[in-house]
Amino acid sequence: MRRTIVLVCAGALVAGAVAAAPAATAQSHRPDPTVTPAAVRSVTVPESVGVVIAAANAARAGIDWAACPDDWGLAAGVSCGRVTVPVDYRKPFGATVELAVDRAASTGTPAQRQGSLIYNPGGPGASGLRFPVRVTSSAALWKATAKAYDFVGFDPRGVGHSAPISCEDPQEYVKAPKADPVPDSEADKLAQRKLAAEYAAGCVERTGTRMLSQMTTPNTARDLDVIRAALHEKKLNYLGVSYGTYLGAVYATLFPTHVRRMIVDSVVNPAQDRIWYRNNLDQDVAFQGRWDDWEAWVAKYDSVYHLGDTAAKVETKWLALRAAAKSHPIGGVVGPNELLGFFQNAPYYDSSWATVASVWSRYEAGDTQALLDAAAPDLSDTAGNTTAENGNAIYTAVECTDAKWPTDWRIWDRDNTALHAKYPFLTWENAWLNLPCATWGVPQRHPVDVRSHRGLPDVLIVQSTRDAATPYTGALELHRRLAGSRLITEQGAGSHGVTNLVNPCINSRVDDYLLTGRTDAADVVCGPHATPVPAAS
Repeated sequence: MRRTIVLVCAGALVAGAVAAAPAATAQSHRPDPTVTPAAVRSVTVPESVGVVIAAANAARAGIDWAACPDDWGLAAGVSCGRVTVPVDYRKPFGATVELAVDRAASTGTPAQRQGSLIYNPGGPGASGLRFPVRVTSSAALWKATAKAYDFVGFDPRGVGHSAPISCEDPQEYVKAPKADPVPDSEADKLAQRKLAAEYAAGCVERTGTRMLSQMTTPNTARDLDVIRAALHEKKLNYLGVSYGTYLGAVYATLFPTHVRRMIVDSVVNPAQDRIWYRNNLDQDVAFQGRWDDWEAWVAKYDSVYHLGDTAAKVETKWLALRAAAKSHPIGGVVGPNELLGFFQNAPYYDSSWATVASVWSRYEAGDTQALLDAAAPDLSDTAGNTTAENGNAIYTAVECTDAKWPTDWRIWDRDNTALHAKYPFLTWENAWLNLPCATWGVPQRHPVDVRSHRGLPDVLIVQSTRDAATPYTGALELHRRLAGSRLITEQGAGSHGVTNLVNPCINSRVDDYLLTGRTDAADVVCGPHATPVPAAS
C-alpha cells in the first residue's frame, strides 16, 4: 500500500509519495519504528525536489573552511572545504559524495563585498580550484572584481578531489606511442573501434553504474546550486568558460531565479540537436580554420622559425614531420598522436603560438629533446598522469551520459570521412576520442532545452570569432535563447577563453557587469587582443 512520508529538512517541507510503512500520527509525534534508515535512503522524489532538500541541508551545514591540504598544491591565502551532495538527486537521502571547494576572500571592505563568484573552467573534467589564485596573486585584470567578490572554485563531481572517477589505469592511459589517429585502412578503423568499446567498458568497471549514470551536466548544475546554498548566497554569481558555459546555461534554465550575475565565455552551442555529437563535428571545422591561422603566423615569422615562408610550406613541413614520426616515433615514444596532442595547443590558445613554433623549429634544427620534453609522456609523473586520466574519464562520462549518440558505426564513418577530406587536422582524433559514447554502458539522457525563463537576469556572453574549441555559432545560439542577454564579440581573434586576456574593450565591460550589473544597450564588437610576436623578432 502506498503511503506518504513527510520530510522536513532545514525548514523546507517536502512531501513525496513513496512506498513505506505507515507514518506516525500527528497526535503522537512519535517516530515510527517501522520506517527504517534503509527506507529513508530509498525515498524517491523528483530531481527538482531532491535539489531543494540537498540545498537546505547544505545551507544548514555551511562550509567548514580550513587550510587547504598540502598535496592539493594551492596558493597561500586560499581556504578549502567540502560540500555534500547526493549522487542521485532522485534519492536525496541515499548515497552522497563530497565536493572539494576553495575560496579566496574578497579584498575590499565589508561594504564593497557583493558575495561569492563561482567559476568553472570547462572540460568537462577540469578543476576550478586554481581560480582563487587570481585574487591571491593580485592579478591586475581581476583586481576590481576581487574587492567585491570572494573567488570560489570547485572540483565538479567525479573530478580531482571530488570522488574522482576512472576509466583506465593512468599509466596505460599515457603510454606512448599510440596509433596514428588517421586510419590507413578498414583494419585501422576496426582497431580503434575495439579500443573505444574497451574504454567504455572500463568506465563501467572502474567507476560503477551508480556513479556513472549520474555524471551529467544537469546534476553538476544541481551541485552548483547546493554549493550556492552552502555559501549562504541567495543568488549565484557565476563565470563559466568553455564547457562551463553549457553548465551555466543549464543552471540558468533550471534555476533562473537563483541567478544574480552570469558571464559565459567561449560558448558551447546549447541546441539539443548539437549536444554532443554534432558539436564535436563542428569543432573539426573550426580547429582547421585556427590551425590555418597559426600556420600563416609561423610563415610570417619565417626569419625566426625557418619552417616555411608561406602557410602552404609550413603545412607541407607539418605533414612531413607527421609522416616521419609515424614511421619512426621520435625517441621511440612520440608518434602522430603525441604530436597532435602538443601541436593542438596552437589552435586553442594564441599564447601558445610562439612556444609550439619554437619547439618545432628547434627540433628541425636538431634539438630532439625539446620536442620530447613537450610531447612525450612522463611515466614517472604518477600524480599528473592520474589527473590526466581522470580528466579524460570525466569528459567521456559527462558527454556520453548527457545525450544520445549514434550507435551505428556507418554514421561515424560517413561523417568523419567526409570531414577529414576538407578539415584533416583534428577530425579523426576527435572521432576516436568520442567513440566510446557509441557503446556507452549506462542510459543516455535527453539534453536540457536551454531557454530563459521568468526571473533570469541579463546574462553576459563573451566570444571570439575564430575560437576552435567552441565555434562562434554557439555564442549566437545561446544569445538567441537567452532573452535580454548581451553579446560581446572579439572580432578576428581565436583564443579559447577571452575574459582572462588583456583587451580593455572586454575587460572594462566584464568589470562593469560584475560590479554594477550593467550591460551595453546593444551588443558590442571589440577588436582583437594583441597578436603574439616572437621574442627573437
